[in-house]
Amino acid sequence: MMRKYRVHELAKDLKVANKEILNILKEYLNVEKKHMTALTEEELSVVFEYFTQKNQVESFDEYFKKKNDEEIEKIENIQIKDLNIKKPENVVVDIKSVSLNIDKYNEKYDKIALGEVPKNNIVASRYNKLNNTKFNYRDRFRFSKKRETEAERILRVTRERKNRKTVILLPDEITVKELSQRLKVTSTEVIKKLISMGNMSSINDFIDFDTASLISMEFFAKAEKENKINIEEKIINNRKDEEKDLVSRAPVVVIMGHVDHGKTSLLDCIRNSNVTSGEAGGITQHIGAYRVNLNDKEITFLDTPGHEAFTTMRARGAQVTDIAILVIAADDGVMSQTIEAINHARVAGVSIIVAINKIDKENANVEKVKQQLTEYNIVPEEWGGDVPCVPISTKNKIGIDSLLEIVLLVSDLKELKANPNRSARGTVIEAKLDKGRGPVATVLIQNGTLKIGDIVIVGFSLGRIRNMIDDKGKRVDQAGPSTPVEITGLDNVPNGGDILYVVFDEKLARELIDQRKNSKKEKMFSTKSKISLDNLFEQMSKADLKELKIIVKADVQGSVEAVKQSLEKLSDSEVKINIIHGAVGSITDSDVMLANASNAIIVGFNVRPEPDASKNAEKNNVDLRFYRIIYDCIEEISAAMKGLLAPKFREVQIGRAECRLVYKISSVGTIAGSYVLMGKVTKNSNIRVVRDGVVIFEDKVLSLKRFKDDVKEVTQGYECGIGLEKFNDIKEKDILESFVIEEYRDN
Repeated sequence: MMRKYRVHELAKDLKVANKEILNILKEYLNVEKKHMTALTEEELSVVFEYFTQKNQVESFDEYFKKKNDEEIEKIENIQIKDLNIKKPENVVVDIKSVSLNIDKYNEKYDKIALGEVPKNNIVASRYNKLNNTKFNYRDRFRFSKKRETEAERILRVTRERKNRKTVILLPDEITVKELSQRLKVTSTEVIKKLISMGNMSSINDFIDFDTASLISMEFFAKAEKENKINIEEKIINNRKDEEKDLVSRAPVVVIMGHVDHGKTSLLDCIRNSNVTSGEAGGITQHIGAYRVNLNDKEITFLDTPGHEAFTTMRARGAQVTDIAILVIAADDGVMSQTIEAINHARVAGVSIIVAINKIDKENANVEKVKQQLTEYNIVPEEWGGDVPCVPISTKNKIGIDSLLEIVLLVSDLKELKANPNRSARGTVIEAKLDKGRGPVATVLIQNGTLKIGDIVIVGFSLGRIRNMIDDKGKRVDQAGPSTPVEITGLDNVPNGGDILYVVFDEKLARELIDQRKNSKKEKMFSTKSKISLDNLFEQMSKADLKELKIIVKADVQGSVEAVKQSLEKLSDSEVKINIIHGAVGSITDSDVMLANASNAIIVGFNVRPEPDASKNAEKNNVDLRFYRIIYDCIEEISAAMKGLLAPKFREVQIGRAECRLVYKISSVGTIAGSYVLMGKVTKNSNIRVVRDGVVIFEDKVLSLKRFKDDVKEVTQGYECGIGLEKFNDIKEKDILESFVIEEYRDN
């Protein structure tokens, strides 16, 4: 907290009259002050700004050049009269004089005149017995050698600072308070120096290194940049392995595909255990990791509940898989989730193997599946491509061995290697809190060997490995590369995708955890957002962006293809347009997760986001753009690439209602008996009619009623009747989105 700064002190420092300060406060802030009144930060800022504007100069170069020498010279030239005391002449006592009273003479009066009175020799009498005048105690202390004046102190301190060659270490940014502490001066002195430089900073404000360096020179100190100790580099072994230390490791395979196409059934066949029957409805309820042995070679499989978890780990920076097996039912062919899985695997940069399942069904058509895959740039090997396609049947266990052999072949071509003789590094696949064992995490070891007793740091968790259980349920003492194990001993539950490191200093590890927590808090207040059309040109200018990734969702497939082709033509030498996913239907949570993991924007044509998708997009700062005309999208993205995008209006959704009954009144028209699901519906709002995720019509509210009464708005949880101006073809279960268009300015 800054100390009180009074009017008369400020006037003295600025070398102006008190009245001038009072007049400024009266004129600009309309406040009455007295010379002893303390000033607020706002009042100080106004006064400083006034004199800054009044006393502007073109350059401070000459001032800073002569500053140090002039200050010393000025102080040394101060005439300190109190220090130029002449020693009185010897006292001559004329013993012939009859008027002299020798008994009254005392040697201590000479000492008083010389300022040599000892501390314990306090004058008892308040009167000077020589001249019968009142003794002034202030004079006694002023003449004392043990009491220095302010001028003396300033001169002494300045000389000491100049003579001692002080070097201080400063970061890129530092607060005024911390700088004063490192310089061993008061904050007020630093603030005064800043004011003289035209920098109006308070005690808690940050100043950059250059400014702090200039201030340090004012106090005869040399500033050097400090190198922050990177604890992570000290305790985490991230050195690159030498080729001689590397050995072959098992591939890590993830199984992806459309729901009910046989992902878990395939894994069930591979590891010869009936997982599917123990799960609700045959749908995978957890993430598991398993190892299988084929021809004395190991393969690690990740079983995920769809590609969402796979992408979630990627969004957290975890690259755990080497190969993706894409399961497609031969009777259904390529479905919507199949397309999403292809795009997720492609963005992750993993090798794809297609397993065409259910070939034993009557309506199975393997060739049709291959033909569909070519539409998404997946060309089978037998057609001249590089993607193996293996026909299988999980029901009759046909082609399973061939599929595994292809996995090993692709693995050999990738030459997957790791160093088992080093401290372990792995990734958390899943984690939970067990009532009996505490925090439990399933970890896939990627390099090195994890052992019982190792100190590990996992995200924001710290612990010592107490127990390890492999995928067969057996206790193990160590786990090497590509091995999944369940560990206990952490102090709290980590997140999926967190990286596990073995460390050797528990104290430093705790400091690293604190650093990570502080960094997380800083990021929460950071204004940096993901890529959007609004900041596209700015990131291009900073050379942070070379590729704009876009996800396209539309109401029909023809629109998807038209948009993809039109946007890809916008690519130029500075930025490439990459459509990483395109599909028909509303914008789902999976689309948002893919955009979040890939730093992409989502473009929707005549479609709307699902409620969860909208919330997650806002939470993760994923840019959603909605259009009804393709040319609007092309122009907007093109303008963003050229730095011309300056939107002045935006849509703000204020509520959603569901039509539950339709009333047709001859004199009024069609009324939608609705229930407000979220937000509110107002009488002056616009309404968008959405049916099965597709926008049917946009209109305005004509009438809004609660029972028989006209109302201005209806909020969440209440029923109402909504009449639209033009649209009458309302059906039950239609969603009515209430929104307004507002004008805004870019910051």
